Amino acid sequence: MVLHSVIQGEGKPLLILHGYLGMSDNWKTLAGQYVAAGFQTHALDMRNHGKSFHSDEFTYAAMVQDLVAYINHYNLGKVDIIGHSMGGKAAMFFAVQHPEMLDRLVVADIGPKYYAPHHQDVMAGLNAVDFSIHTDRAAVEAAIANHIPDLGTRQFLLKSVYWVEPGKQLGFRFNLDSLNKNIENIGKALPEGATFNGTTLFLRGDKSSYIKDEDFDLIKSHFPQVEIKEIKNSGHWLHAENPKDFLAETLEFLKA
Repeated sequence: MVLHSVIQGEGKPLLILHGYLGMSDNWKTLAGQYVAAGFQTHALDMRNHGKSFHSDEFTYAAMVQDLVAYINHYNLGKVDIIGHSMGGKAAMFFAVQHPEMLDRLVVADIGPKYYAPHHQDVMAGLNAVDFSIHTDRAAVEAAIANHIPDLGTRQFLLKSVYWVEPGKQLGFRFNLDSLNKNIENIGKALPEGATFNGTTLFLRGDKSSYIKDEDFDLIKSHFPQVEIKEIKNSGHWLHAENPKDFLAETLEFLKA
């Protein structure tokens, strides 16, 4: 099975990998801007997300195999990759295992270290939804709101709510069952000694705590050719909170 994607434009292939509970649609605007800059963009839905296939297996090893299969399916040769959060971690695992398939790597607001599970409130909110009772978007949002007070987070999650049966039955596009069972896998660290010697850019939000100053040495040990930069006025969702600077920094790097 090949991952679902939205492919646009002509030029060098640029794969865009979304974060946990996200989907390709989150990158619609930026993807169009990369097309305008001369790239062929492939905004992917990772397994168990968006319109891609559902699977009981949800590990970085599986995601790497998905990327290999995708690149081979479309005969893309060497690609550039932008990965955010979980997508960034998947891109790191891909980079150290298949450097011959990757030219330039952009990792957005995630480090190679281990992250303890920290999506408990979000998962509790999603698991509180019962689509047999919550039959419209307002009801779904109300159920989630008891656990997730932040409006922005709720709106992000509601993007994955869709009509399974038009007008009758709502559902989540992501595979909540598999995500529940495999939540431990998302924080996995890159193996010690694993390196990618290609050109790499790490971006962090200045208001985010995902990449700390003390993580820089670890990043450099895995990615010797790395540049680490900060996107101002942004948290973990740096590409959504400051898309202008995010676009400028990534294009400067990808076009260099």
